[in-house]
Amino acid sequence: MNKKPKRPRDINSLAANIVLCAKEGEPIIEEYGGKDPNAVALGRKGELKGGIARAKKMTAKERSEIAKKAAKARWKNND
Repeated sequence: MNKKPKRPRDINSLAANIVLCAKEGEPIIEEYGGKDPNAVALGRKGELKGGIARAKKMTAKERSEIAKKAAKARWKNND
């Protein structure tokens, strides 16, 4: 899945991007605050383990309360 790169939040970088886009036809977006792919993969690995470990430590009642709270949050604005 190819995601469209985000525009820079910095006004000056955004202005430079707009000018380059107008001249060349394709925006050149800097990796403003780019992330190390290895660090992202390591964080993702921990993320996958974290939820399972958290659920194992909780009682059924605690999990149920969290699920109810999440359901309320999802349906809050769907009146």
